[in-house]
Amino acid sequence: MTTTKPNHIGRKIARIRELRGMKQEALAHELGISQQSVSHMEQSESLEDSKLEEVAKVLGVTKEGIENFSEEAIFNIISNTYHNTSNDNSSLIASSLNYQPTFNTVEKIVELYERLVQAEKDKVSYLEELLKKK
Repeated sequence: MTTTKPNHIGRKIARIRELRGMKQEALAHELGISQQSVSHMEQSESLEDSKLEEVAKVLGVTKEGIENFSEEAIFNIISNTYHNTSNDNSSLIASSLNYQPTFNTVEKIVELYERLVQAEKDKVSYLEELLKKK
């Protein structure tokens, strides 16, 4: 068994891109680079801060979000949120009803919605600029 370094930035970028449902080609287009360059970047253990900032913006996360991304944390969130030990959904419903987050869920939803709206506005302005150039 080989162990992988936990701070492999390229793998984190690739995983976040996959979770966002984005292909390498789309990320490449947004960054103005080739798909091969994205592939090379995702194989790189580190990335210069300015490039990481650029990638983070396209992926709709912060630079720190990429640096601190952990697949394990995602699995922990999922497993701590839903515990279904029986064949019916009663325990799933019970655990969902007893779930008490340590943050204000409404604020989080609003924050995520605002980030989504901003990302869409950024895409629209980017596409408008592309059309002006033609």
